[in-house]
Amino acid sequence: MAIYSHPPEHGEPGVLLREHLADVAARVPHVVPASVTTPADESVRAVVETLAWLHDVGKATSYFQSYLDDDPPDDSALRYHAPLGSFAAYYALDARGFETETCLAGFVAVAKHHGELPDVAAYIDDRANRNDGDPETQVTDRQRAVARQIRDIDDHASALATEVFERATDGSGSWDEFAHGFVSLLDEITATVTGRGAMSGVDEEALSSDCYATVLRCWSTLTLADKTSAAGTARDASTYEATKPSRATLRSHIEQLEADASADRDGTREQRLNYHRSRARAEVLDATERFAATGGGVATLTLPTGLGKTLTGLSGALDLRERLDGERVVYALPFTSIIDQVVDELEGIYETDGTEGLLTAHHHLAETVIREDGGDEERADRSDDVAGMLAESWRAGLTVTTFVQLFESLAGPANRQSLKLPALQNAVVVLDEPQSLPLDWWKLVPRLVAILTERYDATVIAMTATQPRLFDDAFELVDDPGSYFDAVERVRYELDDSTERYVANRSDGTPKSYDDAGAELEGTLDGGDSALAVCNTIDSARELTEQLSRASYVSVAETYDDLLAETDGAERVQPETIASRVRQEGAAATLHLSTRLRPVDRLRLVQAAKRLTESGYPLGVVSTQLIEAGVDISFDTVYRDLAPIDSIVQAAGRCNRSFEREQGQVTVWWLDAPDDQPKTPAAKIYNRDVTLLPVTAETLAEVRSDDGTLTEQAVADRAVTRYYKRLREEKNVGKQEYADHVDAARAAALGELSLIDARRTAEILVCRTAADRRLAEDIRRAEEEYDWDRLRSLLDESKSRRISVPYGWDDERKEAIQRLPLLVEDEGLYQLDVRQHGDHFDTAKGFVVPDSSVSHQFL
Repeated sequence: MAIYSHPPEHGEPGVLLREHLADVAARVPHVVPASVTTPADESVRAVVETLAWLHDVGKATSYFQSYLDDDPPDDSALRYHAPLGSFAAYYALDARGFETETCLAGFVAVAKHHGELPDVAAYIDDRANRNDGDPETQVTDRQRAVARQIRDIDDHASALATEVFERATDGSGSWDEFAHGFVSLLDEITATVTGRGAMSGVDEEALSSDCYATVLRCWSTLTLADKTSAAGTARDASTYEATKPSRATLRSHIEQLEADASADRDGTREQRLNYHRSRARAEVLDATERFAATGGGVATLTLPTGLGKTLTGLSGALDLRERLDGERVVYALPFTSIIDQVVDELEGIYETDGTEGLLTAHHHLAETVIREDGGDEERADRSDDVAGMLAESWRAGLTVTTFVQLFESLAGPANRQSLKLPALQNAVVVLDEPQSLPLDWWKLVPRLVAILTERYDATVIAMTATQPRLFDDAFELVDDPGSYFDAVERVRYELDDSTERYVANRSDGTPKSYDDAGAELEGTLDGGDSALAVCNTIDSARELTEQLSRASYVSVAETYDDLLAETDGAERVQPETIASRVRQEGAAATLHLSTRLRPVDRLRLVQAAKRLTESGYPLGVVSTQLIEAGVDISFDTVYRDLAPIDSIVQAAGRCNRSFEREQGQVTVWWLDAPDDQPKTPAAKIYNRDVTLLPVTAETLAEVRSDDGTLTEQAVADRAVTRYYKRLREEKNVGKQEYADHVDAARAAALGELSLIDARRTAEILVCRTAADRRLAEDIRRAEEEYDWDRLRSLLDESKSRRISVPYGWDDERKEAIQRLPLLVEDEGLYQLDVRQHGDHFDTAKGFVVPDSSVSHQFL
């Protein structure tokens, strides 16, 4: 009788179990290099090859084979294959002489190769402890099912079992020994994680602080090899190797930029900027050579805005990749809104469209992560969207991603997220703007980075103008950042009277009204200057936008809307066309930016805004924090609602970015609460778990000169350093329990954490044109016809036209969303056709809901 791993279906031949096990084992060398070892200096490749031979051995039972024929056994536990495989994995690794903790890692990796990682010690005790005092428990039922499976294989597939155990143990063990010693094996495994006598029960301290990383490595490597096998991909280097972006290509691009720019240390401000930009890049490349000579690890790159950190950081990363014999570069950013901008620039440099394995973009909105809780893991072998998951395994030579994808894939990842982890081996990881990481994660992130550098031999560069000093003993790629801040001082800072009142009286002071803020913005625009106002909440940004809309300025959003109607497609609207039309329509214009606008619209509006400001046109932009990091646009004047110092400096990075004038003006004001809300936006966002605003106020007051002047060097260098020192020493920011989860191998607890707000969100496809409506109809038809491949392709295509809107259980936003038609129920995707639901959409502000809830107005 044929014993299948994957049955014949849909006209395709089945895959025999023995062939699948051999194929997965043969793929392991492509996934993990021979040099990689466990903390006990054992070959990870040998460990996972052992697991590969046994991970599906439970499929050899007649129960599972009947299940494949849609004739499942009455006792559902008998068809589950992973439990038997996990005990076999522990036995085989132990027989081969691997350390006990490595055997436990193999046990968990096989047990969960279709699921998510558990809290390791508790899980092992739960699955192996015989619990003799209560023979009717579920635990003994599970163990009894495994014992029946062993007898069944002995009766029906002993020859296959004998062969795979011979291969798995390299002759050091046997099927017969495993089958007859199962009961004693339970006690042996239980003893590894439980105390004795008065200390009986699960003992997490029985596991070393390296256990989590070992489990993560074994599990993710096995999962990738298994799923690529199931997908039928080529079993050779073509499936797993990266196409490396050329260091020489990037260098040539930069050299051309420098050749086209006039640089002079003693010349004009622009010439001096070009000189120091080139000097910084040369210094970083010189430092990477010295850093590589130390073997890598963690480095920091601290430079002021305007000195080309993106290209400098990538240059350093590619240089380190070559010097350290790495294969991939991962460039991680805090916000999804920045990714397209970076990718567009890189596609231009490398003349690629991202289809040949050189470059890929991947963020948390690019996938739907479903965490199973006791679901049908056996079904995964038959219905996993393997092709989709393969696209997210970061096999490209350069991946641009978000902190969410990177760090949540290291901290208790979902099964699908784990596929990218093998790609981090010997990688160079760039963290762009690490100060944007949530404060709660500030103790966990260094622990995760230690896993990258110590267990994956990765090299990490933390790159920002406002270095939070998350990493001890980091190598400085720029010896004296202060010299650059002194040399390229682009802006001066000013505290508005409202902020002065906060400095003097804290929350007892009087904030700035939106009437006054709007009038000040109007004065700036009427004076011929461009201005950016960065707000802390969407409600605040809308309130300020409303004030500006009362003046007779051109609305960039309405101009764009007119062009959308004329061209039937956002991609057909050119940013220069928007800018040209705006100039024709009036002497000054306004624009609102927030995440309630579709990504495709935001991108074009920002590009149009950039063209307007570059031409000297007086444009007023009111935005949430999304514009603060990585958006390459410059304004004459920037207004920032009171915020932590790093956020103020990031906003200042949008002012006089390329020295368009002698010096730009950055004003910090303290805006009032919008719509009679009880707290100011600043207090609502930044005085929650950790009160950050008093630290900001005290630090700004300390670095001012005697006449009250705030220079760029004082704020961006001295104030930032003092601010972060206070956070560490006075506020002790970061939750120690998060880092403790790693040391205790609590993977499930880590999986509950998130870098983004865990509030419920709804995905809404906003249809503004006939082309958008055709796309929605195609999606609806593909689902009705069960054309899943086409549906996935269409859903991917729709992402640039979708927004994510948070809601509460009983707020008005939820009710408004539910009034929209549901387009794809399984995706939770709604459709907003602006013709039919115009009350849900505002041309300038995007998705709107009357009387929107205060608690859901964050960026």
